[in-house]
Amino acid sequence: MRAVLIAGGLSMLVSLLGTPLFIRYLVRKQYGQFIRQDGPTAHFTKRGTPTMGGVVIIGATLIGWLGALLVTGRPPSVSAALVLFLMTGLGVVGFLDDFIKISRQRSLGLSPRLKILGQGVVGVVFAVAALQFPNSSFRTPASMHVSFIRDTNLNLGFAGATVGVLLFVLWANFLITAWSNAVNLTDGLDGLAAGASLIVFGAYVIVGVWQSNQTCQAIATAGPRCYEVRDPMSLAVVAAAVTGACFGFLWWNASPAKIFMGDTGSLALGGALAGISILSRTEVLAAIIGGLFVVIVMSDVIQIGFFKLTGRRVFKMAPLHHHFELSGWGEVTIVIRFWIIAGLFVTMGVGVFYTEWVAG
Repeated sequence: MRAVLIAGGLSMLVSLLGTPLFIRYLVRKQYGQFIRQDGPTAHFTKRGTPTMGGVVIIGATLIGWLGALLVTGRPPSVSAALVLFLMTGLGVVGFLDDFIKISRQRSLGLSPRLKILGQGVVGVVFAVAALQFPNSSFRTPASMHVSFIRDTNLNLGFAGATVGVLLFVLWANFLITAWSNAVNLTDGLDGLAAGASLIVFGAYVIVGVWQSNQTCQAIATAGPRCYEVRDPMSLAVVAAAVTGACFGFLWWNASPAKIFMGDTGSLALGGALAGISILSRTEVLAAIIGGLFVVIVMSDVIQIGFFKLTGRRVFKMAPLHHHFELSGWGEVTIVIRFWIIAGLFVTMGVGVFYTEWVAG
């Protein structure tokens, strides 16, 4: 538990103190946000605001995690390393996307094909590696079972090891792409994605600590409802580091934002959420805990699908937060209310998680 507190506190300090230094660097380099012309007109005043703040979030997370290991003497685990690899790898893809937008002063960075290819390469490496590295109890970081609160009876390896690995890679990459793009779509208002991510990763600190206290690897105390997660406390430490990084960044990203996280941050946070959900065996539960992200991405899917079918729009603009902007809601009002919704989803998800254990 000490490692969790150190990781969260240290990453928060690094993010809080490091962000203004990064802002000055970006201003000196004139790396400012390009605003799309078809978006809400109120956003035009944000043109030139420094972006790529995700660099600070990723850096603070890594420093917080390493600091916790050094202070507590805990060895790094494979599960934590895999989540941080996924987070950093997708952050690099986002950084390339942001840099192209800034350097060419346009709203389009990497082409959709290159962006998906980059996400796919990182995702495949993560997925394949997650099925390797068994510990002394022969548990690998991930399993080929689709999970809800723990592994279900839906086994992707039903047709053999080779087919199972292929199906798991496809399933993992679907989750990685879905979560990274969901957080990316949410990052449209000052502080919205950072605040929602803070709440969601805070919930995964609770999940990881609880799983660690009820782990099947504690032979002397393992009960019938123990969790078959390889490194639950390590995942809690990573979740705490991400939570702290978002907390410190939010100080500068809240309205009026001094810096945006950009695709660098949103893809990285989505990747971290996907990785933690896969390795903590809570893949479906994550859709409840991260329900706000699901609602926002579904609003985009509904808008596009309905327009293609009928030529009409359901919302004034998608994603959903822009619909409320065009309906006359203030930006701060939207962000705070969406944070409340995110908190309600997290409460529901953690409640379902705990109820499943109590009910047995």
